Amino acid sequence: MKIKVLRIAAVAGLVAIAGCGNSGTPQNTPTSGDINISVDESFQPIIDSEVDTFEGIYKYANIDAAYKPEGEVVKDLLNDSTNIAILSRELTAEEKAVFDKQKRIPRVTKIAIDAVALITNRQNPDSLLTMEEVKKIFNGQVKSWKELDEDSDLGDITIVFDNNNSSTARYVRDSLITGNKLPENTFASNSHKALIDYVEQNKNAIGVIGVNWISDFDDSTAINFLNRIKVLGISEDPAPISTESYYQPYQAYIAQQAYPLRRYLYIISTEGRAGLGTGFAAYVAGDKGQRLILKSGLVPATMPVRVVGLGNQ
Repeated sequence: MKIKVLRIAAVAGLVAIAGCGNSGTPQNTPTSGDINISVDESFQPIIDSEVDTFEGIYKYANIDAAYKPEGEVVKDLLNDSTNIAILSRELTAEEKAVFDKQKRIPRVTKIAIDAVALITNRQNPDSLLTMEEVKKIFNGQVKSWKELDEDSDLGDITIVFDNNNSSTARYVRDSLITGNKLPENTFASNSHKALIDYVEQNKNAIGVIGVNWISDFDDSTAINFLNRIKVLGISEDPAPISTESYYQPYQAYIAQQAYPLRRYLYIISTEGRAGLGTGFAAYVAGDKGQRLILKSGLVPATMPVRVVGLGNQ
């Protein structure tokens, strides 16, 4: 069954049908009530902002966001533990078949263009990699920093993810090593903070993290993380002749599709009626929600991005 894309109603229109019962108990409408949503933990910074702002506008709305590895978010949606999931991928054919059997119709709203960042220890002199080198690292063909630079004084590469079941690990498996297993020098930490801690303390480490954790320059957590690690520049050119061919996951380069490790962010809803989850999805994909995404350093999916004179750094 082809997934129907949620048609976004104007938030102003939602206000007209919002309301509370005579008893004072919030009803489940697009702008009031209580819901729980399951969210890929890679996107906690931006979804926290979206939820806080939405609840600030609509005082009778209460959204309880649970941040989990991608695999657990999908399980919550399939098991009907939540009607709203936020993921960096669409549903697979097998997952759609489950909903077909349950006679539930998932509606998908694309809300942002995100990226996966590769990070290293600040003392690592290697700050630029080609996509060919990236693929060789994650396929286990390159296991030492000396294989990338014979003058390097570093040793064997250690690859670190935030979680074995995370969306970043799945992205690498799907996009960089299709059909292969992650090499034996791959490890998982327990959280994004633990990942940053490990990379900061280990010169040979290369970490994989959702860019949302390091993209908002107004967020103290993101700034703290950035001050402790180095973000790699990546080139799709197999033989770059200058550093201008390498791009870091800055918003402008994600929008221009110059940075290669891009992915989309979706809200998937199985609400059978226009409830609070539908209202929240409409808000995030609307003007105010998209402006928050723009501020966070990601690329809004439903509003144009104007890129002005940003040179490579």
